[in-house]
Amino acid sequence: MIPGRLLLVDDDDDIRTIATISLERVGGWTVVAASSGAAAVAIAQADDAFDAVLLDVMMPDLDGPATLERLRSGLLSPDVPIVFLTAKLQPADQARLNRLGAAGVLAKPFDPMGLPRDLERVLAR
Repeated sequence: MIPGRLLLVDDDDDIRTIATISLERVGGWTVVAASSGAAAVAIAQADDAFDAVLLDVMMPDLDGPATLERLRSGLLSPDVPIVFLTAKLQPADQARLNRLGAAGVLAKPFDPMGLPRDLERVLAR
């Protein structure tokens, strides 16, 4: 997939900063970052022109699966791939996220230099 606009959703300031720098400078993406699921929903309500979403699983209030459900309720086109980013990458967790409609799952911690490549590999499937 050719890099385009990406909605990055993570409640950790450091992860958002590092991922944004990595995806923009190394990967060529244009990143719009949200600090919570609720913020991501608000962004998608105002602007649904995203080519992909990178979504943290564990967040307070509105977690990743609940955010995915809200984004899929008509806020984003159904063909916009949503990739989860999580520290819990056990096979059962990954299978559950895939059943929810995730395009893929990437592990935390991630290699900042490799994150764009890993994301593009998932999106190419």
